[in-house]
Amino acid sequence: MIKLDPAIISRVMKPARYTGNELNSVRKDHAGVKATVALALPDVYEVGMSNLGLKILYQILNDRPDTAAERVYAPWVDMEAEMRSHNIPLYTLESFTPVKQFDMFGFSLQYEMIYSNVLNMLDMADIPLMSADRDDSHPFIIGGGPCVYNAEPVADFFDLLIVGEGEEVIEDLVQTLIEWKDNGKPDGRIGFLKLAASIDGIYVPSFYNVSYNEDGTISKIAPNCSEAKALITKRVVKDLNEAKFVTKPVVPYLDIVHDRIMLELFRGCTRGCRFCQAGVLYRPVRERTPETLLNIAKQLVDNTGYNEISLTSLSSADYSCLSEIVRKLITNFSDKGVSVSLPSLRIDSFSIELAKEVQQVRKSGLTFAPEAGTQRMRDVINKGVTERDLEEAVGAAFRQGWSSVKLYFMIGLPTETDEDVLGIADLAYRVLNLYKEIKGRRGAKVTVSVSSFVPKANTAFQWFGQNQTAEIERKQQLLKSRLRDRSISFNYHDSRTSFLEGVFSRGDRRLSKVLLEAWRGGVKFDGWSEHFKYNVWMEAFEKCGIDPHFYASRDRDEDEIMPWQHLSCGVDKEFLSKEYQNAIQESFTPDCRRDSCSTCGVCPGLGVEVLDWGKKA
Repeated sequence: MIKLDPAIISRVMKPARYTGNELNSVRKDHAGVKATVALALPDVYEVGMSNLGLKILYQILNDRPDTAAERVYAPWVDMEAEMRSHNIPLYTLESFTPVKQFDMFGFSLQYEMIYSNVLNMLDMADIPLMSADRDDSHPFIIGGGPCVYNAEPVADFFDLLIVGEGEEVIEDLVQTLIEWKDNGKPDGRIGFLKLAASIDGIYVPSFYNVSYNEDGTISKIAPNCSEAKALITKRVVKDLNEAKFVTKPVVPYLDIVHDRIMLELFRGCTRGCRFCQAGVLYRPVRERTPETLLNIAKQLVDNTGYNEISLTSLSSADYSCLSEIVRKLITNFSDKGVSVSLPSLRIDSFSIELAKEVQQVRKSGLTFAPEAGTQRMRDVINKGVTERDLEEAVGAAFRQGWSSVKLYFMIGLPTETDEDVLGIADLAYRVLNLYKEIKGRRGAKVTVSVSSFVPKANTAFQWFGQNQTAEIERKQQLLKSRLRDRSISFNYHDSRTSFLEGVFSRGDRRLSKVLLEAWRGGVKFDGWSEHFKYNVWMEAFEKCGIDPHFYASRDRDEDEIMPWQHLSCGVDKEFLSKEYQNAIQESFTPDCRRDSCSTCGVCPGLGVEVLDWGKKA
């Protein structure tokens, strides 16, 4: 057990990041359990504590009497300096046990820009970075989350990866670990990995060999042992009403990113936005019933004291019983000062009455995501909304007293022209003018937030070459030059960060050595602008003899073997290819929940059906 010197804690920012003992944290005697698991999100405490997936796994594992699960996050740079100078290893927040002493060390890989923090945390824990260098004294390093669907750039650092939803597979994995330990750890480390590889949804990267063509593309991905499957298919929870959910989350002592109750209405989305990776990875749609949600909400309110319930899902406004659950939540909790919020609202399913209900307790601005500035571009990405939809939604809000609107867009999308980029400005001005038309005066505030498009694995745009940084910056300045009104705020992302994200999102195993070299050069917290070291990254690529544009900027042939081809999210490649062609033709693909089946392959392939309780009712 680590004993922290109070003098160290007094010298760092936000010391509560490192002291533990929060409400609902679970501390068990490690001598009384058979398995210990350290759960991590490789980012700062405030970000990691906001991750719903880790909250769920934490409760599932600690509900088992034979397992202890504890939390650990990336120490901020000031605390890292203190820990390294005083030889304090990375430790967990519940028992202050060095992470190195756990059976498993699991990372949630939510976005590519935290990969360098994985290496940094392993180093701070005194665990060999490369899986090949670990022995029986080290914990098994595990990864999960959306990045696992192409975790090849970090494959050399992980012992195994969980593909898909973790509620059920994590218990399968822990049970296998316990049985392996009870049996005397037959065949050592490799013995457990072979047992784990037999579990559906478990991917052991070292059990696969990758070969390359002379042009740098992949020629073959093949298992190198009998225990490895040719294709790893994701695990999926068939009925969320039967799945375990967090009802007693750890409540922090300091503000975190999502400092509220997160109530997951449903999982999956079938809107079919062609840029959206999550919309593909989490198919099919499976809803929780209003009764299940209300029961969970009551437990969460009682166990946390939070005064806000956020209705979270990929597209919460598409929940088939949304009005019903909002009314029930408000009826049950408004007298306690607990409000209900939606993270964003779809333009075409916006209800002013619903917006008024969810903001009865606390008034705030409205957020919409048109994604593109012209109808042509929205057709390309299959957004399925029109400018008229936006005008009707925003107009209704203005008439009811709202005056602040945030609009999310992307630039750098396939087939995009300058006219499409400037269409973003035209739409922002249209919203401003609409307020004046309705109210007879100025007074609206519009925030335009623009991200740079990054092609992702398992999407219709996975074959598309990303705009280079100079082109993205030109488009940003073009748009900025048009947005001159003081009532419009304009925010945009660093093009270099998006470029690096694009490299790793479609990268292969050869990037592991680049990541290692960059980490040795001092990179960490790449998602934080004040710590992003673009030049160090570019030097690492050059030193390793790897061209980053080969991964980010290059258009790919549809018959090219992708680095993630042996990892399946259940959606057929043929469907993605058809959607790419539909994008080029600006053709609309309807939502299968509201129209005919789009034959993506998920339901028959995974043996799962769409659960839409509004239709069942």
